[in-house]
Amino acid sequence: MDPHTCRDYLARLGVAAPPPPTLATLALLQERHNATFPFETLTTLLRDAVAIDLPSVAHKLLREGRGGYCYELNGLFLALLQHLGFDARALAARVVMGRTDDAPTARTHMLVLVRIDAVDYIADVGFGGNTPTGPLRLDHRFAQATPHEHYRLDQQHDQFLLRVDIAGEWRPLYHFDLQVQTPIDHEVGNWYVCTHPHSSFPGQLRVALAGPDGRRTIGAGAYTVHRRGQPSERRMLHDADDVLTVLHEAFGITVPAHPRLREAITAWLRGAA
Repeated sequence: MDPHTCRDYLARLGVAAPPPPTLATLALLQERHNATFPFETLTTLLRDAVAIDLPSVAHKLLREGRGGYCYELNGLFLALLQHLGFDARALAARVVMGRTDDAPTARTHMLVLVRIDAVDYIADVGFGGNTPTGPLRLDHRFAQATPHEHYRLDQQHDQFLLRVDIAGEWRPLYHFDLQVQTPIDHEVGNWYVCTHPHSSFPGQLRVALAGPDGRRTIGAGAYTVHRRGQPSERRMLHDADDVLTVLHEAFGITVPAHPRLREAITAWLRGAA
């Protein structure tokens, strides 16, 4: 990451100068990133390929007013951490959230491993409505608090399973190990996610943002606000204009002027009905 991009990135996060590579810095950057850059799949809704090279992602997030998904959000976050002097690298995970069988899934989620003072943490700013908003210590097997939910890392041999506490139920999110990942691994995983006919992303709209007031999400044709200790507020989205308004007002997304966007939103709403 070049110094100009780093400066603009930190400015978006409300950080005036490059901070030191400490645990407190990691926690601050992760929390602010999750509150600033939304997880959103407008590109895959349009069934277009997603570019994950660093210049393309930086332009999309920092210049175009957009968000992205794991390969974009965690890719840019990893580049920032490395530029700031963190010992950080990418990991790959197999998503199991919502699955009812034990069939293995592909490594289609990117997260980040960070070592600080000889202790390993995972950081993730790209898992949608269940994204952890704080670092999680890899060697802890009990509940770990974040600014939002509690998470737990279970281990069996060299495999880790991330779980989140939702209303007292520990729900599994993804499996991962510490295998070294290279850029081509991300390219292959990303290509599957945004183009493969068996992927759940093409033609679908998912949006999430986690701020001080709780989480906001779009999915399954609805806009939902989640606040800790309160019932979730959910309403169905009526039409393309309704969706576009919520994207801008609730998530701060600059909606791209794409000729097929309204048609794609309408088809998604029809499929979610």
